[in-house]
Amino acid sequence: MRDRVAYFGVFTALALIFSYVETLIPISFGIPGVKLGLANLIIVIALFKLKLKETYLLSVVRILLSGFLFGNYFSIIYSLAGALLSLSVMALLKRAGGFSIIGISIAGGVFHNIGQLFVAMAVVEMFQAAYYVPVLLVAGLLTGCLIGILAQEMLKRLVPWQTGS
Repeated sequence: MRDRVAYFGVFTALALIFSYVETLIPISFGIPGVKLGLANLIIVIALFKLKLKETYLLSVVRILLSGFLFGNYFSIIYSLAGALLSLSVMALLKRAGGFSIIGISIAGGVFHNIGQLFVAMAVVEMFQAAYYVPVLLVAGLLTGCLIGILAQEMLKRLVPWQTGS
C-alpha cells in the first residue's frame, strides 16, 4: 500500500512539473489553445501502472493543482472536461484490448480536444465553434502520437511493479 502511495506522489509531482515546464516552453503551434500536453504523458503511463480510480484521481489532482498555480478557473474547467473524457476513452480502449499504447494515446489526444471544444461551445453558446473540429482532430492526433511514443518508451524502461486494473 505504501508503495502505491509513493508512486501516486511521484506521478503527481511529475505531472505537475511537466505542466509547469509546458508553460515555460515558447512553442506555438499557430493554433489557439493547442499545446503538446506533456502532463498527459504521466496520465498515459499511470493508466498502465496504477488502478483506474487512482489514475482518475491523479488526473483531477494534477489539473486542480496546475490550474490554481499556473492557470485560472476557466483553464481548470476546460482541462477537466478534456482530461476526463480523454481518460474515459483511453480506459475503454485499454479494456477492449487490441490497441497499442500509441493508439490509445492518440484517441486520448483527440478526445481531450473534443471535450474542451464542447465546453467552449457551451460557454460561449456558439455552435459555430464546431468549424474548429478538423484542426483539433489533427492536433490531437499529432500530440497524442508523440505522447504515445514517449509513454511506450518510458513504460519499457520503468522498473516493473504491480500493474493497475
